Amino acid sequence: MWEVKKIQRLLFSKSAVTTVEAVLSICLIIVAAFAGYFAYVAYFAPAPTPKLTVASLWSEAEEDNFLQALGNFTEDTGIEVRHIGYSTEELLIGVPTQFAAGASVADLVIAPWPAWIRNFAEGEHLVEVTDLIDASKYPEIYMDSVTVGDKVWAVPFKASGKPGFWYKKSFFTDHGLTVPTTYAEFKALLADISVISGIEAAVASGDGVGWPLSDTTEAFIMGLGGYELQEDLITGPSVRNWTDTQVTEVFEKLAELLEAGYFSVPDEWTGQITKLWNEEYGIYFMGSWMTTMDQVGDVSDLGFFPFPGTTGAAGAVDYIIIPKYTEHLDEAKRLFEYLARPEAQEIMVRLGGFFGTHADVPEDAYTPLDKEVLDFIKTVHIVPDLDDAIGGRFQTTFWDQLKGLWVDPSTATMNDVLETLQEVALE
Repeated sequence: MWEVKKIQRLLFSKSAVTTVEAVLSICLIIVAAFAGYFAYVAYFAPAPTPKLTVASLWSEAEEDNFLQALGNFTEDTGIEVRHIGYSTEELLIGVPTQFAAGASVADLVIAPWPAWIRNFAEGEHLVEVTDLIDASKYPEIYMDSVTVGDKVWAVPFKASGKPGFWYKKSFFTDHGLTVPTTYAEFKALLADISVISGIEAAVASGDGVGWPLSDTTEAFIMGLGGYELQEDLITGPSVRNWTDTQVTEVFEKLAELLEAGYFSVPDEWTGQITKLWNEEYGIYFMGSWMTTMDQVGDVSDLGFFPFPGTTGAAGAVDYIIIPKYTEHLDEAKRLFEYLARPEAQEIMVRLGGFFGTHADVPEDAYTPLDKEVLDFIKTVHIVPDLDDAIGGRFQTTFWDQLKGLWVDPSTATMNDVLETLQEVALE
């Protein structure tokens, strides 16, 4: 009992109270110091720089070139950017699924489907970019495709042409082959290539994704039916049916060549470039990005020729959009504006296989072969990719039906293909 009372007297004595007050004061000072520090960090210290993500369809050399452009942006701004390369199916399915859930894994998305983009704009999934660009610096037809009312929802970052069939110049020289200028000469060329020792097929057929076969088919549509036929099919059944005589005649000529064995069995499209270079195939229909592919051993030995007599060529335009679900809107806008400028596009142009869309990209930025492709494209009507322009279920159905036609090019199968495409187009 005495001990308790003694402790109480000590605690409540004047000197003890003074000691406790001093300790409390020191503690308050320390707490205030920490509070002041954290307040400074929260309100005055710079926030950590976010890392942006860009999603596109690009891979291999095309992706490597894009990463160089992104690297310049990071060097200038300190904002890191990572790139995700999706397959066509992943992008077509994944992005709409994310948007429907009110989310996006990417701060910018790059895709070649203007109808897809307009649907997103109408669904209020995108950030309007009207004030971020000077629309007059881009081809009007490109801008019209991503404008709804008076609002712009995307910017064309790059264009790629589908100029024709690529070949190894030395292979043609060694075997006395010449570039065809008529369809009859084209058929004769395929026959000549087919009998060369070591040749698996005259024409390589790409697969792994749907577009290599559709690009080839569209070359036949425009080459044999005129660019207007492709435009009509894009417009839809109100103008042109897939079962119309003119369409059927084009597919009959394509099926004739397939039945003759001039086209290879479809295989992974980049591997087919290797086989072309190893002289297992003679020619390969592919886009302008062919000049950037690592599988091409020597670009100076690479040549191309258009589909004989064609009046049109397909051109794909890759558009940049900003999902409204980005968590870094200000930084995403800065990257968007950077990619929209001619300086960023020039980086890609100088690396090859790329056509800038901004009017101020200098002509001397192009490699000689890319300039040759660009000069050709200027002589014909540029028409959107048929499958990209229509998009949706039609696109994947088109790809699947062409794979079936390549396997069985009989008249019955060809008619089934066209009837199926007509049914889906009506949807």
